[in-house]
Amino acid sequence: MHSPRIAHLRRSLRILEVRPRALGMSVLIVGAVLGSALVLLAGSAVAYRAQEPQAAMLEAAHLPPLLTAPGEPVELRYDVFCSTSEETDESPCDADGSVFVRTGGAGPFAQLQLRVEPSAMDGRYVALVPPSIARSGRGFSYYAVFVSEQAGQTLTLPAGGADAPQQSLPLDRAVEVHIGKHRFGAVRRADERVVRASWGSGAQEIGLEQGRGLPPTGGSSFDVDRFGAVHVLDQVHRRLLRWREGAAAAVEVPLAIDGTLADLSIADDGTVYVLETATAARGPLLRTFGSGGKTEGTAQIAERTASQVRIGSSGPVVLQHPSGQWMPAAIDGRPLSPQAQKRAGRAGRAVPGVGDVVVLRVGSEIRSAVADANGVRRAWRVTSDTPLAEIQLAEPLGNRLVLVVRAYTDDNDEFVALVLGPTGLLSSFALDSADWAETAPLSRFRLAGSALYQLGSTPAGLFVDRFELEVK
Repeated sequence: MHSPRIAHLRRSLRILEVRPRALGMSVLIVGAVLGSALVLLAGSAVAYRAQEPQAAMLEAAHLPPLLTAPGEPVELRYDVFCSTSEETDESPCDADGSVFVRTGGAGPFAQLQLRVEPSAMDGRYVALVPPSIARSGRGFSYYAVFVSEQAGQTLTLPAGGADAPQQSLPLDRAVEVHIGKHRFGAVRRADERVVRASWGSGAQEIGLEQGRGLPPTGGSSFDVDRFGAVHVLDQVHRRLLRWREGAAAAVEVPLAIDGTLADLSIADDGTVYVLETATAARGPLLRTFGSGGKTEGTAQIAERTASQVRIGSSGPVVLQHPSGQWMPAAIDGRPLSPQAQKRAGRAGRAVPGVGDVVVLRVGSEIRSAVADANGVRRAWRVTSDTPLAEIQLAEPLGNRLVLVVRAYTDDNDEFVALVLGPTGLLSSFALDSADWAETAPLSRFRLAGSALYQLGSTPAGLFVDRFELEVK
């Protein structure tokens, strides 16, 4: 008999990959699910819902080919549908659609008419990218526009349109890595358990919420700052708990947050960024706090949902959905308007001093690349004989890339950490999934220096483990 958590994971993956239009979310990094939270990640569909609650709503879902393999045909597919409220089922929507596509990232767009694919589900629109564009050594960029008289709306995906089109890059010289069949149960022991905290309401405890019919939720996210201090977001008690390196007890920092699931990122100067993905009234918000917890600002996130906040070269960047793009939320401390965020969207996450990191899961293949204005600089294609779910982490380490991905079967799941180098796989090891309590979807791993940190949980409490990668 399959465990409930594994059964849920498989059902959720099936929903994400076969019926993406049933969900109104999108992401850049890997189609998958964490625990019971249905979250679309890159490799799954990018979905959009025009927000007019009292009227018919025009929606679309799209699987962006962020990284293409040599010789494979590129077909852009969109599921387009309408609904009259959040509670009703979606139905096919009469719409006219076009894709505007070009080689590289500059120059005029060519218009391709989208056609209805009668052999697929209702509302499936497709367009084949001409080989002269799809096989360009510079890749291609594109955006789609749908017009529906039935809904009385026009929809652009991604939201920035011509100012911030979706991008696709070729993997002509990718290093190929095959990791074979995963052997469950041979997990690596941590080099150090840097945080231990019981569930509860005490000064050194993490709050836990027990939802009816849902898994428990607690310890929403974490980060490790440049001094090695571990910060855990205790959203239940609206606070941050900070364990400085070598300290036995945590410092409590109250935060003015709503108490919902949120992602966390700590800047080099100690500024705390909390991305609340489900606020009471206004949609996702990025809240900024000083290191002592003083509120310094709040930015309205441009799109309907968001999943990650990370630190870019000029401030926080947020992975937003439906466009599935990384968008700056503030530059040099100045919040950006929603329109400015949309116009600055990009497919990859810009890592200071490195370039853009782009990752895509295609079935049980992980495609990853580091790119700059001249195209792909380094790329890898990782294949597996064991099914793979979400990519939890993709971080550069010198000229290497550290990936953490979930491997699963009907009965088991574990995380696999991979260190990829210029010639292939440098090292790998398995980690216990340790996800008894729900967290923000992509919040379980951080890379700090040459150490990988994991946020885990059991019925007894929450912990953070450190694994030295020993990469020189």
